[in-house]
Amino acid sequence: MDLRILAFLLPLFLPSALFVSTTAFNPETSYYLNCGSASDIVITTDVPSRKFTDDARFLSDSAKYPSLSNPSVAASSPSLYSTARVFTSSASYSFPINSSGTYVLRLHFFPFSGDRYNLSSARFGVNALQRFGLLEDFSAPTSTAPTIKEYFLWVDSHELDVTFAPSPTSSSSFAFVNAVEVFTAPTNLIKDEDSRLDIDQLSRQALETVHRINMGGPGVNDSLWRTWIADDDYLLDEFATLVKRTDPLKISYQQNETDDVAPRTVYSTARTMNISSSVRAIPNFNFNVTWSFPVVAGYKYLVRAHFCDFISQGFSTDIRFDLYVGNLRVQEIQGSAHVEHLAQAFHIDSDLEGPSSGTINISIGRDVARITQSNANAMLNGLEIFKVNNTSGSLGGTSNLPSNSSNGVPIAAVVGAAVGGVLLVSLLIVCVLVFFIRKRRRSKPLPLLPNESWSPFRETPRGNSVGRSSKSTEGTALAASLRVNLGLYIPLLDIKAATNDFDESLVVGSGGFGKVYRGVLADGTKIAVKRAMPGSKQGFPEFQTEILVLSGIRHRHLVALIGYCEEQSERLLVYEYMEKGTLRNYLYGSDKPCLSWKQRLEICIGAARGLHYLHTGYSHTIIHRDIKSTNILLDENYLAKVSDFGLSKLGPSFGETHVTTGVKGTFGYFDPEYFKTQKLTDKSDVYSFGVMLFEVLCARPVIDRSLSMEQLNLAEWALHWQRRGQLEKIIDQRLVGKINTNSLRKFGETAEKCVAEYGIDRPAFADILWNLEYALQLHVTELKREPHEDSGAVESQISVAAMRDVDSAGLNVDEANDRSRMTSEGQSDLTASIVFSQLVTDEGR
Repeated sequence: MDLRILAFLLPLFLPSALFVSTTAFNPETSYYLNCGSASDIVITTDVPSRKFTDDARFLSDSAKYPSLSNPSVAASSPSLYSTARVFTSSASYSFPINSSGTYVLRLHFFPFSGDRYNLSSARFGVNALQRFGLLEDFSAPTSTAPTIKEYFLWVDSHELDVTFAPSPTSSSSFAFVNAVEVFTAPTNLIKDEDSRLDIDQLSRQALETVHRINMGGPGVNDSLWRTWIADDDYLLDEFATLVKRTDPLKISYQQNETDDVAPRTVYSTARTMNISSSVRAIPNFNFNVTWSFPVVAGYKYLVRAHFCDFISQGFSTDIRFDLYVGNLRVQEIQGSAHVEHLAQAFHIDSDLEGPSSGTINISIGRDVARITQSNANAMLNGLEIFKVNNTSGSLGGTSNLPSNSSNGVPIAAVVGAAVGGVLLVSLLIVCVLVFFIRKRRRSKPLPLLPNESWSPFRETPRGNSVGRSSKSTEGTALAASLRVNLGLYIPLLDIKAATNDFDESLVVGSGGFGKVYRGVLADGTKIAVKRAMPGSKQGFPEFQTEILVLSGIRHRHLVALIGYCEEQSERLLVYEYMEKGTLRNYLYGSDKPCLSWKQRLEICIGAARGLHYLHTGYSHTIIHRDIKSTNILLDENYLAKVSDFGLSKLGPSFGETHVTTGVKGTFGYFDPEYFKTQKLTDKSDVYSFGVMLFEVLCARPVIDRSLSMEQLNLAEWALHWQRRGQLEKIIDQRLVGKINTNSLRKFGETAEKCVAEYGIDRPAFADILWNLEYALQLHVTELKREPHEDSGAVESQISVAAMRDVDSAGLNVDEANDRSRMTSEGQSDLTASIVFSQLVTDEGR
């Protein structure tokens, strides 16, 4: 498992408030090694604290294997990752074992460059107990946090050997490790008595932790020093869910169960279905909440789902729902069948044959037999996914099993070759059949929701099979490829006709996602088609977010979605064509005509209106997370519309102050408070908007590395002059002498408040709108006012109504600030509008 944040060092990387200590765990046997160092490291944040000691006594001929120190770490402040043990040839750690059982093995890797070795270039394998291949040709990724591989191993000998061997692919290869943990696992953690599993003697197998997820909650640390990470990045449709929480102290465990299986902090949060009043109005509505997890194809996986029903009103009326693992209906889940009362924790284990797609989908949905019940819902509290070793004992490494041979030829090899030949021929026949079947079906879109009724969520075909019989094809759960019945699906042939089969002369933009084409539909509608690179899996979450979530909102200042298509490995989003393109093109870097100050104010006001609607006009706050000048598009009349909602997130629920999530967006527009704490609020959008205001005023990039250090960051540079009262010195030279002084002052004050260091000090978009409209009014009417009078509401000299009547073309207030009107507009036509999204990966951001 790539545990990017080390369990016992998590407070160094994430806010300590995210972690709640649990009951101390004291293993019968334990070894904690600080590799490559003779000094001990005590991790005081552990409960109880753990001491990592010198590894030399567990390593035969340790002097043969050099230690390496991280030159960037001061000697006065050593850490677990300031040293490493380097292996230029095969070497083994040997740990004495007192009793048979399951043991936890954790290997810590944090590459750095020392005097003799650059650890990021190391390639090696790791074996355990001379029968389990844990890693093969492994290279530790370079990151700001360590990579931790966690394994559960059955040990029935007096020693646990862990062997590191440089990869044979290169004569200069070597291996390394920073720290090693070995300790006895709790006896109730891995059990064999689950007859539903197709894994023989589960506890005797080698398991690798691939994912450990806390549904609906932040990252937490538990009593076994494990890390449970938030589920946000794995949800296919966050807007289809609601987060429920309760006091962790209200959670109880069954007899012979403890929080060593999963902590109370995991069971005290849950994801449920977001069944709004509009969805409930749809007869027999049905959809799933789905998470998608990357895995290595070709292995069997153990999936452990954690449940705790603290939502139901009574134990006899607890919710019943379906659980799907890898698109197969595992079983119906009902808490009262597993526990004795509400708020009591339990877990369900399922196995899955190696998925060929490289992903495992986990879904929950209403029980089809009780779909008519008004209180039917579904929930999930936590999830763990473990890779199970294959028949040769491998988890991705090479097993050094001795061979039974005759005349030097392994029997297994002869049998394997014969069986393999038969399987290969069979596989080729199957592949040919599948190819022709797919070819016939490829151009047909998947079925839409029944009766052409609208739903913001996707439908999943469901079967009635229960338990292991779920392997029937009737039990198919939510597929990763979606078809949403929004009345927006456009066949690929129609899009090809509109773009002259994606004629390169019609390309109007491009990026990491692919290209944007202009075109004209058969009915004469001008469109812009955003096309992901054919066959690419980039940007699929953004693609889903745009279609499944934002189809429920509409506003004059949000770019409208006309349709979408997903056929023949193509993912296409079709939008209204914005004639003038991006705002940035009219500020710098192109030969576009200069925008007047009045035009710039109108554009900023339009963008603010769209963002104000997102924050207040929907049933939940929607946080954009990627506000910048390239995401503000202009139509033929320079009307501004907000675009690109691929990174949007639901804001905090009622009574909460923030959403904890990984930082995403565009460098230079980042809210520094969000960047430091990973606490996202609507004020993060305000900060980005403030940076964009300075960008509009100064007509230069927000980050310009060609300038001096003090000028490199536009926000810091502009604030410097704004606070000196000399903002006019750095404005767009084409506007010098063309801006009303008081209008510029009001604009500068507004931008300054937007980029305040702390979100609590930043204004809401309603206030931003008022100030920008006032700045426009000051410029249009040339009002002469004292500087101190521009910091508040205007009195009798100019009423708000008068401001809105001066220039209707400039102010465009016909849907502006009435929240109730925006809400009703947003619900009146749920399929009319959506925003323009970039189809890129997180790395592309």
